[in-house]
Amino acid sequence: MSVVMTRASTLVALLIVLVAVNGSILSKERIRTHGQVIYLELAAIDPRSLMQGDYMALHFRLTDNLSPDEGGSAALSIDERGIATIDRAPTPASPRIRFRVRNGAIWLGTNAWFYEEGNGERYAPARYGKFRLDRDTGEAVLVGLADDDLHEL
Repeated sequence: MSVVMTRASTLVALLIVLVAVNGSILSKERIRTHGQVIYLELAAIDPRSLMQGDYMALHFRLTDNLSPDEGGSAALSIDERGIATIDRAPTPASPRIRFRVRNGAIWLGTNAWFYEEGNGERYAPARYGKFRLDRDTGEAVLVGLADDDLHEL
């Protein structure tokens, strides 16, 4: 009887994990498809990693103006070009972006942009991260990098 219970418990746990993972994937895909496009100014570092291929480490300037004490989300002001900055006088209608604190640093969901080996020059002019923002949840997904003129790289 306990072997049957153990197998049933394992199956239920596996199903819960699969549902949770697939739910997260579907949520991110919905944001990528329907979220509001916003741009966050970045300061990029371009380290090389033999284990992971080429990537650009990202640091978004917006996080320099946030404090972990702000409750995990921040109000945004979005200009006519779609460039988002912190809104220090928000209204209830102001969009918000969620953030997390990892190792004492504020994290907006990603800290790297991976690209195919040998394409580093293509991303060298990156000045903005292009995000899709879910205005209901504040969740943001990085979907690309853009230059000074907001042309996607």
